[in-house]
Amino acid sequence: MATDDLDLEASAKENAPLTPEGMAAEWAAMPDIAPDESEAEAHIDRLMTQDEIDTMLGFSIGEDGKGGRNGIQAIVDSGSVTYERLPMLEIIFERLVRLLSTSLRNLFSDNVEVTLEGIRSVRFGDYINSISLPAMLAVFKAEEWDNFGLVTIESALTYSVLDTMLGGKRGQPAARIDGRPFTSIEMNLLRRVIGVVLGDAEAAFRPLSPVTFKVDRIESNPRFVSISRPANAAIRVELRFDMEGRGGSLHVLLPYATIEPIRELLLESFMGEKLGRDAIWENHLATEVWQADVAVKCVLHECTMPLKRVMKLEIGDTLMFDARPEAVASLRCGEFIVSEGRIGRVDDKIAVQVVSPLRRSKTTMAAFDTSHLTPTA
Repeated sequence: MATDDLDLEASAKENAPLTPEGMAAEWAAMPDIAPDESEAEAHIDRLMTQDEIDTMLGFSIGEDGKGGRNGIQAIVDSGSVTYERLPMLEIIFERLVRLLSTSLRNLFSDNVEVTLEGIRSVRFGDYINSISLPAMLAVFKAEEWDNFGLVTIESALTYSVLDTMLGGKRGQPAARIDGRPFTSIEMNLLRRVIGVVLGDAEAAFRPLSPVTFKVDRIESNPRFVSISRPANAAIRVELRFDMEGRGGSLHVLLPYATIEPIRELLLESFMGEKLGRDAIWENHLATEVWQADVAVKCVLHECTMPLKRVMKLEIGDTLMFDARPEAVASLRCGEFIVSEGRIGRVDDKIAVQVVSPLRRSKTTMAAFDTSHLTPTA
């Protein structure tokens, strides 16, 4: 009986509601548990290594070895579009470099070496803020694309060009004069250089898409060349001019909105040197077409009759043609009427004398090339 009473009291204590005093007593009676080493290390502040800091900030190169950014720098650069998505751009500007080497040599009467330093995608606002003054800024308009671009001549190249065109000594760096704006004579001389650059740029783009670059205005303050929004992406092309110890950099800036009309053409992958149509293949195709054999039929007469009569035709029946001997017959190649002629005889053979010129196609080669651009109803 005593054992049963003790069991009842123990079960009653277990089912009784816990009070704050009871909970405190139970916590005090619980044995201490030694923490694991892993948990102890989790509460210790661990210092980051320099490599981890560089990776987080994006100063290190990605593991793929292609120079890809990571960390915060990858987040910043994720909004920009790289120019590699437009393969034709590099070919066009390489052609521009070759054209400028000849044009500037004729302009300066001196040897000028032009090199393409690089093509990269930048934000318009960041580029404007990075321009070092003094600099010559020329805003030009692409007439066919109905938008604007920017040509920037850095100060080193500006004074080198002026010194060369005004008869400065060779092999000596041009003197840099700060604290004054460019004179009208200096601006006119630089306008000639900008005109040569834009003229060669037109020639470089012509095989891909004919365009006219016209100088809109020339500025010396970057705040007055707002041709695009600061957050918009643009393509910056850096050209390096070397003139026997003198020279500098020239930048051509094309916002993505400017080249949007020819975006589909710039996306094409190009293999080879020549741009546009291949004349060699055209000549070969034309030669093979001229040597091709075609079947020409002479149709004397055509008539329409009921199917019932056609089904009753038998061997020996005669069909009367409603045509006179002097009537012309049609010469056909497939379903197309090529010409017309009269029936005659030459020795023991029946001949056809052509009496009308060949009917040439009204579709020219230029119209055929642009037929896919015409909107269909």
